[in-house]
Amino acid sequence: MSSEHIDEVSGISTTGHEWDGIRELNNPLPRWWVITFYITIAWAAAYTIAFPAWPMLTSASKGVLGYSSRNDVKNELAAAEAAKGKYVAAIQQKTVSEIASDNALREFAVAAGGATFKVNCVQCHVSGAQGSKGFPNLNDDDWLWGGKAEQIQQTITHGIRFGSDADTRQSEMPAFADVLEPEQIAQVSAYVASLSGSVRDKTLIQPGAEVFADNCAGCHGESAKGNRELGAPDLSDAIWLHGSGESAIAAQVRAPKQGVMPAWGARLGDTKVKELTVYIHSLGGGE
Repeated sequence: MSSEHIDEVSGISTTGHEWDGIRELNNPLPRWWVITFYITIAWAAAYTIAFPAWPMLTSASKGVLGYSSRNDVKNELAAAEAAKGKYVAAIQQKTVSEIASDNALREFAVAAGGATFKVNCVQCHVSGAQGSKGFPNLNDDDWLWGGKAEQIQQTITHGIRFGSDADTRQSEMPAFADVLEPEQIAQVSAYVASLSGSVRDKTLIQPGAEVFADNCAGCHGESAKGNRELGAPDLSDAIWLHGSGESAIAAQVRAPKQGVMPAWGARLGDTKVKELTVYIHSLGGGE
């Protein structure tokens, strides 16, 4: 007598497996599905033979076709380098002003310079080039050393107060804490603040103007408009590098902060400096 169990509803035999009274039908997969499954196994085996697949101790199997994704990337990079070669060569031969006047070269230089900026400059000038306290905004028209393309190139190449570059831009505001009396510092701070805003005590403005004329006009100019030859900022435009207001101005007069910008010429090379110059000049603040 057979012990095979036949399902009463479907008439199909069961496998003998039972869970909580539920029996499993012995219902084989469709032949087309089984064949397809075996084909995928064969395809996978062939693939691992043809292409790199099996990990080994120090590398992986190479595959009989010799394919390498690394070579693909290398070839793509080489093609990209070849494609931009004519632009790089042209940039090497031209001045930054000539590059800016050539639409194709300018577009290439702006793209390349933007990439260089993101790697080397955002740490101080932030991603949008608007700067932060103590670091200049490169989008506006306020330039300590001038915003023309050649002036920007000079600043990038040799830096500011960068000791290891003999041609770096040099300027240093003296500390007036031991030169001026506290009352005089309060007066000159009130005068400078009044050039672009309001002050707490207007009676300090006139004597502060006299202190300014005696001690500050030599660098900042009689009208406090600054001097780009010296890197002396314009004090009348309400744009402040180290903070605005009488207190911040007084702190800078007593013990001025002297920022340092690295010289990028030796590190980046002339071509990348030109590209970076054109990019910064294109931000809107370039003159």
